[in-house]
Amino acid sequence: MAETIASILKLKGQETWSVAPDATVYDSIALMAQRGIGAVLVISDRKLIGIISERDYARKVVLEGRSSRLTRVRDIMTVDPVTARPENTVEECMTIMTQYRIRHLPVLAGENLVGIVSIGDLVKAVIADQAHTIDQLQTYIGCNYPG
Repeated sequence: MAETIASILKLKGQETWSVAPDATVYDSIALMAQRGIGAVLVISDRKLIGIISERDYARKVVLEGRSSRLTRVRDIMTVDPVTARPENTVEECMTIMTQYRIRHLPVLAGENLVGIVSIGDLVKAVIADQAHTIDQLQTYIGCNYPG
């Protein structure tokens, strides 16, 4: 059976970091640096309305000569981000990330935010699954057969 995003969130936790749309880009980048993450969610009235990533900062602030202390998150965030559901599989989410060229997927159960997964989380899950398969194959090959 394919691993689901729910199982990844169960292992890694459901903690998310967010900013308001009126926060400065500087504050969001500082939060990313403090927490060692590459993106933060943008929440308004307890609803996910966007996401801001290091890539957004590089492309929409640095390259455009804006000030991170004066620019608001709402001005550069990705609006209505692509999301996943807890029942999505790792493979489905990797396909989504590849298709949209994104590295972070907020996870929604209905309208409720329940976590976020990164491409790193998915790769880690794939590697663990492959290691398990290899271990099973080695056990199978190494078994002594009567005869």
